[in-house]
Amino acid sequence: MLKRKQSSRVEAQPVTDFGPDESLSDNADIFWINKPWVHSSLRVCAIISVISVCMNTPMTFEHYPPLQYVTFTLDTSLMFLYTAEMIAKMHIRGIVKGDSSYVKDRWCVFDGFMVFCLWVSLVLQVFEIADIVDQMSPWGMLRIPRPLIMIRAFRIYFRFELPRTRITNILKRSGEQIWSVSIFLLFFLLLYGILGVQMFGTFTYHCVVNDTKPGNVTWNSLAIPDTHCSPELEEGYQCPPGFKCMDLEDLGLSRQELGYSGFNEIGTSIFTVYEAASQEGWVFLMYRAIDSFPRWRSYFYFITLIFFLAWLVKNVFIAVIIETFAEIRVQFQQMWGSRSSTTSTATTQMFHEDAAGGWQLVAVDVNKPQGRAPACLQKMMRSSVFHMFILSVVTVDVIVAASNYYKGENFRRQYDEFYLAEVAFTVLFDLEALLKIWCLGFTGYISSSLHKFELLLVIGTTLHVYPDLYHSQFTYFQVLRVVRLIKISPALEDFVYKIFGPGKKLGSLVVFTASLLIVMSAISLQMFCFVEELDRFTTFPRAFMSMFQILTQEGWVDVMDQTLNAVGHMWAPVVAIYFILYHLFATLILLSLFVAVILDNLELDEDLKKLKQLKQSEANADTKEKLPLRLRIFEKFPNRPQMVKISKLPSDFTVPKIRESFMKQFIDRQQQDTCCLLRSLPSASSSSCDHSKRSAIEDNKYIDQKLRKSVFSIRARNLLEKETAVTKILSQVYKSCIYLGLLFFSRACTRQRMLSGSFEGQPAKERSILSVQHHIRQERRSLRHGSNSQRISRGKSLETLTQDHSNTVRYRNAQREDSEIKMIQEKKEQAEMKRKVQEEELRENHPYFDKPLFIVGREHRFRNFCRLVVRARFNASKTDPVTGAVKNTKYHQLYDLLGLVTYLDWVMIVVTICSCISMMFESPFRRVMHAPTLQIAEYVFVIFMSIELNLKIMADGLFFTPTAVIRDFGGVMDIFIYLVSLIFLCWMPQNVPAESGAQLLMVLRCLRPLRIFKLVPQMRKVVRELFSGFKEIFLVSILLLTLMLVFASFGVQLFAGKLAKCNDPNIIRREDCNGIFRINVSVSKNLNLKLRPGEKKPGFWVPRVWANPRNFNFDNVGNAMLALFEVLSLKGWVEVRDVIIHRVGPIHGIYIHVFVFLGCMIGLTLFVGVVIANFNENKGTALLTVDQRRWEDLKSRLKIAQPLHLPPRPDNDGFRAKMYDITQHPFFKRTIALLVLAQSVLLSVKWDVEDPVTVPLATMSVVFTFIFVLEVTMKIIAMSPAGFWQSRRNRYDLLVTSLGVVWVVLHFALLNAYTYMMGACVIVFRFFSICGKHVTLKMLLLTVVVSMYKSFFIIVGMFLLLLCYAFAGVVLFGTVKYGENINRHANFSSAGKAITVLFRIVTGEDWNKIMHDCMVQPPFCTPDEFTYWATDCGNYAGALMYFCSFYVIIAYIMLNLLVAIIVENFSLFYSTEEDQLLSYNDLRHFQIIWNMVDDKREGVIPTFRVKFLLRLLRGRLEVDLDKDKLLFKHMCYEMERLHNGGDVTFHDVLSMLSYRSVDIRKSLQLEELLAREQLEYTIEEEVAKQTIRMWLKKCLKRIRAKQQQSCSIIHSLRESQQQELSRFLNPPSIETTQPSEDMNANSQDNNMQPETSSQQQLLSPTLSDRGGSRQDSGDTGKPQRKFGQWRLPSAPKPISHSVSSVNLRFGGRTTMKSVVCKMNPMTDTASCGSEVKKWWTRQLTVESDESGDDLLDI
Repeated sequence: MLKRKQSSRVEAQPVTDFGPDESLSDNADIFWINKPWVHSSLRVCAIISVISVCMNTPMTFEHYPPLQYVTFTLDTSLMFLYTAEMIAKMHIRGIVKGDSSYVKDRWCVFDGFMVFCLWVSLVLQVFEIADIVDQMSPWGMLRIPRPLIMIRAFRIYFRFELPRTRITNILKRSGEQIWSVSIFLLFFLLLYGILGVQMFGTFTYHCVVNDTKPGNVTWNSLAIPDTHCSPELEEGYQCPPGFKCMDLEDLGLSRQELGYSGFNEIGTSIFTVYEAASQEGWVFLMYRAIDSFPRWRSYFYFITLIFFLAWLVKNVFIAVIIETFAEIRVQFQQMWGSRSSTTSTATTQMFHEDAAGGWQLVAVDVNKPQGRAPACLQKMMRSSVFHMFILSVVTVDVIVAASNYYKGENFRRQYDEFYLAEVAFTVLFDLEALLKIWCLGFTGYISSSLHKFELLLVIGTTLHVYPDLYHSQFTYFQVLRVVRLIKISPALEDFVYKIFGPGKKLGSLVVFTASLLIVMSAISLQMFCFVEELDRFTTFPRAFMSMFQILTQEGWVDVMDQTLNAVGHMWAPVVAIYFILYHLFATLILLSLFVAVILDNLELDEDLKKLKQLKQSEANADTKEKLPLRLRIFEKFPNRPQMVKISKLPSDFTVPKIRESFMKQFIDRQQQDTCCLLRSLPSASSSSCDHSKRSAIEDNKYIDQKLRKSVFSIRARNLLEKETAVTKILSQVYKSCIYLGLLFFSRACTRQRMLSGSFEGQPAKERSILSVQHHIRQERRSLRHGSNSQRISRGKSLETLTQDHSNTVRYRNAQREDSEIKMIQEKKEQAEMKRKVQEEELRENHPYFDKPLFIVGREHRFRNFCRLVVRARFNASKTDPVTGAVKNTKYHQLYDLLGLVTYLDWVMIVVTICSCISMMFESPFRRVMHAPTLQIAEYVFVIFMSIELNLKIMADGLFFTPTAVIRDFGGVMDIFIYLVSLIFLCWMPQNVPAESGAQLLMVLRCLRPLRIFKLVPQMRKVVRELFSGFKEIFLVSILLLTLMLVFASFGVQLFAGKLAKCNDPNIIRREDCNGIFRINVSVSKNLNLKLRPGEKKPGFWVPRVWANPRNFNFDNVGNAMLALFEVLSLKGWVEVRDVIIHRVGPIHGIYIHVFVFLGCMIGLTLFVGVVIANFNENKGTALLTVDQRRWEDLKSRLKIAQPLHLPPRPDNDGFRAKMYDITQHPFFKRTIALLVLAQSVLLSVKWDVEDPVTVPLATMSVVFTFIFVLEVTMKIIAMSPAGFWQSRRNRYDLLVTSLGVVWVVLHFALLNAYTYMMGACVIVFRFFSICGKHVTLKMLLLTVVVSMYKSFFIIVGMFLLLLCYAFAGVVLFGTVKYGENINRHANFSSAGKAITVLFRIVTGEDWNKIMHDCMVQPPFCTPDEFTYWATDCGNYAGALMYFCSFYVIIAYIMLNLLVAIIVENFSLFYSTEEDQLLSYNDLRHFQIIWNMVDDKREGVIPTFRVKFLLRLLRGRLEVDLDKDKLLFKHMCYEMERLHNGGDVTFHDVLSMLSYRSVDIRKSLQLEELLAREQLEYTIEEEVAKQTIRMWLKKCLKRIRAKQQQSCSIIHSLRESQQQELSRFLNPPSIETTQPSEDMNANSQDNNMQPETSSQQQLLSPTLSDRGGSRQDSGDTGKPQRKFGQWRLPSAPKPISHSVSSVNLRFGGRTTMKSVVCKMNPMTDTASCGSEVKKWWTRQLTVESDESGDDLLDI
């Protein structure tokens, strides 16, 4: 997939040079500017300049005053250096004049701008030192552009040896695609912004105390926590007693104090929608909306917003980057390097004989020098035992390091057992390194990258065991030993090398990301360092942490909100746009680049894909041959076949028993032989055939008669076999003759084309893709017959012969590939046959085989009845009795849905759904054990499932049958769910203690919705797609666990016991941490109130406690792994960072940043890449080549294409025609689109009855509605009502306009809140029509819609998993006490609320905090020993498994499947023109032509109209009848053959054109290629029959014409002589003989007609022979041509004697020339050959007639 855009074209153009440093002339008079050390120094100076500007902040100078003078000195030096460089370049290049002048080079202009910024910064710093300008003044923003000089440091790496035009095109296309997707994102932001304004409006109503007065709102006036409320009593949240619901804006709070998030107007609404789409803080917005407005409105708005914007639309960016990166990666392959094997470059592979006597390839060092160690040590060092020993030691070291834990503050840690073990391991690994150096030599040792890594670990760990450095930063070297364990698993090693082996791509991306962070941090630092009350950008480390936090999306809204509140209301929009653009680029484009790089590393090379396809097909054939193990177990038992005794046979001896299967086979064979014999006899009647087909089992009296006739039947069968063999030989000879004719025809076509004017100096017309592919096929088929081509190629030049020889070799290789493909196909068929034979043998030899429960017989009536019930399904497909084609019914989609599963499965689906609905009403307070109404559904489910399983077991068996119920994991799951439900129903425990077996049984009962996976086939496919890539997902999990283990071990050794601190921030020592203190309470995160003088925040007194943070610690590896897993999900890592920095030290913040960077940028994107790669592999697209992928995209695109629903323009130039021209003009369409946008702008504020602004806005909307009514009226007049109704878009416009008219009437009649709501809905509905008016929006919306359609079952599967977890959550955590995130909005008290919480967890919104709330244990809760619903405690182990498994399955796997589907569909709809086999212009042209031919707009046309359609096509789909007449015949006959002369649809013709427009050898896969080649071969054969038959007819006519002409000349001479003699003899007698001769001639013509028809019958007739022998009476005597073929008049004399003597069947010995010669006895063999060649030449030279009659005769 990723190599779809590869291009092999090599353009001889100047390479692109993005660095002007090396482009100066060598003869310049200033030599120093060209020195390499100067260039390197300038790049170093660029980095120094960035460092200088990062230190230039007021807070940095306050902490370190000397830095102010250091930065001034550095800037001064850099200023003089860069100024000198600029002057030198101006002197060499010139300032303005010249092609390479300084101002004409973009990089020189950039350098000059950087010098100017450096001067400005230096002058500003002089003023600041002189106290002329305050350091906290906004003038510091002039330094903002200075960090961009970092580009100079890495500009040297932007030099690519590629043509400038190619890079320009790549960047242009990439920019266009990103811009288009940005417009698409803006469309949805605007849509949801408008909906948010109209559905919600302001969130200003809060619960305040009753005595709150306007202008006196403080923190103590609000509820704790701050709660939104609704002024309406019937909706939203109502304040508790003592509080009232008030509008804080009316109480005097400003907009800045209320916060910037909300839906007040369109700008704020779009800002809020983007925040919610980032899945950061969206749930708290939803909770505010739930408290303020109706609950359903909030759920609908925010859930759809997350689904469309966060999961679908934003993932389109990933698709854009992946598609674009594919081409960039191919073009920049030289910079990144190609992939290499895992074997070192210093090794080679040689054959080595192993211990078993076999041969294997072994990597042998050829370049590495040998060390001085003895041979025995070298042999030991190279042995596998030594390597396994070292790996075992590494494993033990890792286990020991992971066992370290915190033993208390007073424990002496320097000399404990872990330190001694570390010293021992360090000494051992040091000895290993010394041994390897001794054996390999130092040069040979360090030549390996692995040895370099080992040497680095040895040096680092040796320093680490030094007591003063123990438990320091050198601990990294100790924990990095775990990386060596990757060598244990070859699969893991290969996977790691595949991902990280090509290090330049991933390394370049990491460097780019780091540089981007540094530059953006420096820019933000200079932008906000002077802002008071904002401590996030005071110094560079804090600015870097803030920008890195935005990159990870964790708490980025808090960073932006704090900055907005600090800068004030005026600059808030600018700052918001700045942060949103940075967040958009960092999270959508930068992270997508990592996914693209990983996907590219997982991609196979192009030359390996077809080989993999063959290997995979061969492997599938091998797997199909074997029976399952549960069936092969019968082979272990002795054979006991079923025996029968033949009775009623006249014999004096005892007849032994015979196998029943043998008798059945013998009787069936006799029936077939007798039937065939009777069919071959002319006297056989239908009654005798029916009599011979009777079953021997039902009528035993015919057995003896059939046995007696066995000899006669065998003879008859032998005769039939001989006749079949002769017919086969004749058909082969006939095919060879056809190929001779086609070969001669193709050579003649080529020769005549060369002679007829293609090389006469005139520009030849560009050939269509159909013509090109047709000639490729013809050349390929002609070269396959080497002997024929060699005979024809005599007299050619040497160059032509050499080219033909190379082509022959190439196509012989293709033939070899064909043989391999056919061999694999035959192997598949043989495997299936062997499998069937094995089953038949088991069925024959084992009487208990295929017997359900070993009791019910194979053909028992009860089993047949059960089969009938189990396999009955709805089948509404109707077939045409004549053609056999399936008719499309009106409701075929509904019928397909009903026929998706059997009736029994439909019943069980309904029962399962009803049971799940019943389970949703269960809660800890309404349990099924104590609710009889809920028990009804339980009984119904168990009863129905019992009936279902009994029927299926009786029909298909339980386990030891071919179609057993338990034949896969789905059957096991069905039995498990049934047993759990049955046990629970029988037990029905009244008391269920927490963490007991009864509670576990209730949790297992929650798996009931998974039955849907088994009942629906598409759901089973989703499960297979999910688990088929388990290997790669497992490897990624191992890598992430390894990463977590490394950092966890490091964290334990550095942070164990150091994170504990007193909860009172004023207490430092543990001894002082006692007593109580007052802690402040956080009231609200949204309000920005300031404390008034003397006011205190709300709080309460708590005891002082010395403890770890509540949610994490690093006291042991287990807790550290859990903390790092939460950090890996990018949730809660900011808290971990702040705690580590505050309690351990700022330098240790690097630890968590490095882990987050590796986990986020590489770890999580690995999951995305692996899931996408596995999805492509399961879909069959991973092994597809570029052409095959394009072909699959084309087929999918053509399925969606539909005929145009646009009626044609009226013929006359009247009023309708003018209206048509107006409505179809682009200016008219753009005007309507602008009017739609203008009407949508009216919804920028909420339409409220009490707001005076609403009335003028509604009045303007009325005016727009009348304009749209005028538009619809004009279209109806232009297209007619019937033509207007054909388009779905027009129907939608008519519906919206009609609703608008209804709204106008109701608005002026009622004028209330409901009419305003209806008016807003009409405008929103009309806003959707923008997508149909913009091509880009239409294609991207189609991508999203098709992605939703294809991911429907994935979404359903996700919902079923969510439902199972929701039911289990109610059982496990339904009564957990409220905590930090478990509250009245988010809890597990019911299934509905649990679903809401789990949907929140899917987005990752504080899922770890909810998990820790569910882990609460005594003494922080009240336990109960008897029932789980009486306790408010959680379940530690249950919460850990529950939340972690749910988050991994849903967030890491299922959601990434959606990304994979979007990537696939994006490439389907949004590929560029050069990547498409048929472009959108081609499809549009075909739609227009189809619209002309399909005048009834039914979507189908008769077959004969296809010829007219093909004649009308132009451009790339044009068929030139002068050059590609044979292709035209093939295409027409293909339509007739595939549809039996009936009607053809739009997609039928389009599919035929698509097959003809591609090279099937490159684009089609194996099975499809074989089927297509067989079809085209059959079509060519049939068309060749027609061509030869018509050619013979015309030869006969020409012979007759010559005979008639010669006879007429003699007759005229005789008449002239007779006329001269008539003057003297008897003139009247001569005149009376003339009519009789004419009568004889006519009678001769009439006698000739039956012979002609008989001649035609000898040739094989085809479907195209419509009127092939028709000849108009008015055309007699003159030759006519129809599409290059001549019609000759009938001969005046009969030649029946010559025709009857000709055997026209090509299976005989008569050749073409002999046929022609026998038709004319007066012509010899040479003249016959010349006549044939003249006829072929005349076919090519004569112009084709374009009359309608000629079209019907093709």
